[in-house]
Amino acid sequence: MNRIDRLTAILVQLQGKKIVKAQEIADRYNLSLRTVYRDVKALMEAGVPIGSEAGTGYYIVDGYHLPPVMFNRTEAAALLTGEKLMEKHSDRSNHQQFSNAMQKIRAVLRGSDKDFLESLDDNIAVLRSPRVSTEDQFPNRFLSDIQDGVARQRVLSMEYYSYHSDSVSRREIEPIGIFHMHSSWHLIGYCRLRNDYRDFRADRIKNLHLTDQQFDKSKRMSLQQYITREFKAEHEQPVLIKARFSYDVARYLREQKYYFGVVHEKNEEQYVEMHFMYQQLEYFARWLLMLGNGATVLEPESLKDITRKQIKLLSEHYSC
Repeated sequence: MNRIDRLTAILVQLQGKKIVKAQEIADRYNLSLRTVYRDVKALMEAGVPIGSEAGTGYYIVDGYHLPPVMFNRTEAAALLTGEKLMEKHSDRSNHQQFSNAMQKIRAVLRGSDKDFLESLDDNIAVLRSPRVSTEDQFPNRFLSDIQDGVARQRVLSMEYYSYHSDSVSRREIEPIGIFHMHSSWHLIGYCRLRNDYRDFRADRIKNLHLTDQQFDKSKRMSLQQYITREFKAEHEQPVLIKARFSYDVARYLREQKYYFGVVHEKNEEQYVEMHFMYQQLEYFARWLLMLGNGATVLEPESLKDITRKQIKLLSEHYSC
């Protein structure tokens, strides 16, 4: 990136937030802090009203706006890919908003770039595993209201279906954030009914209303704190696992072995030996059981014990 493009990009970044730290700029463009200071000074000398607060960061003085920036072809293509992902991995509210935004982006593109996007449109697809339709039960259109509640610190009132109890309950939630996992969006919030933090699947909300009640987010943990607490691994350090696979099984592992942290693979005469670094032995044992007698644990001994225990439980289950 040449310096003129970098200065423009930094200016766009400054307009995107109320306060931007110098380190954020340095990390985004792989610059030294010294270069950041020099670039910001150059923008100021060019007449851009940039203010700064020691220990906080830079900001654009209210009232200043950079004229609309034209998207280049690769940026527009990346946004088109994002639209395809949003169509399959978001709810109706967010998908519609993103689609509206893409229409505005297309409107400002040059003619040749519009043709470029049109040629790509039918040649990019995002597929999802088919699911049983639950449209009548769950509208799946509340993400925009949830985001509004998170940003403006407003309480959400909702009717939520619980698989565990097979019932619908009304909840008042102080939302702290959302995240996407296993093809579903999750709302994390402080539940006033349970007096604790809860995880709600957005596609299991039957009805939701954004109330006028405010809450103080400083009294609640952040989304990152919640994720760290709830998804902390069972072991602080991954465990070295050695296992042997028949060739018939090994040829079908493909990306699965990378998911489980394979670090070494050696072909022997009658089998393939693999080494993994993984944290959750219970989960690893369940995976190996799916592979039948085509997989054999070599070490650690604790994994062998867990596997034997799971086999015993299955045997007892089917002996009843």
